Amino acid sequence: MSAKKRLIIGMTGATGAIYGVRMLQVLQQQEQWETHLIISSAGVVNLKHELDMKRVELYELADVTHGINDIAASISSGGFKTEGMIIAPCSMKTLSAVAHGFGDNLISRAADVVLKERRRLVVMPRETPLNLIHIRNMASVTEMGGIMFPPMPAFYSKSDSMMGMVNETVGRVLDMFGVDVTGLYTPWEGL
Repeated sequence: MSAKKRLIIGMTGATGAIYGVRMLQVLQQQEQWETHLIISSAGVVNLKHELDMKRVELYELADVTHGINDIAASISSGGFKTEGMIIAPCSMKTLSAVAHGFGDNLISRAADVVLKERRRLVVMPRETPLNLIHIRNMASVTEMGGIMFPPMPAFYSKSDSMMGMVNETVGRVLDMFGVDVTGLYTPWEGL
């Protein structure tokens, strides 16, 4: 049996906790994937506010959990092999830390490791409207090889529910890593 593929999920205090939760739910059903979760303190507050969900309930969805300040965690080293990382949702504070290599907590440190090892980093920034520093930070991370994926709904799928829109976004992001996303969304194939 081959080793599981590892994927890091970082969750911050930006609105959109449902994206991180839904990714963990999908990945939990995939035997070949191992998830490593980090959530910031503000992320925990937002998780409770938006989804009425406790940290312990979130932790049950992940294979491995790491404390936000555990800079000695396995995922803080490039020697620990992963497929990459998704920050969902990503606050402007965390985006700034990633853009400037400011590894002050495990989310920004793990993202820095993913970038330096040339692995895939997908950042789902959640803020609107954007000011110039937000845009410059997004450009900076993009120039380093990161992928900016703001969770904007695609209306061509004609989803009639919020969860349908969430699944569309989650499916598209996880598809970038080769995760089986059958049933989450239908790729656009033209008219």
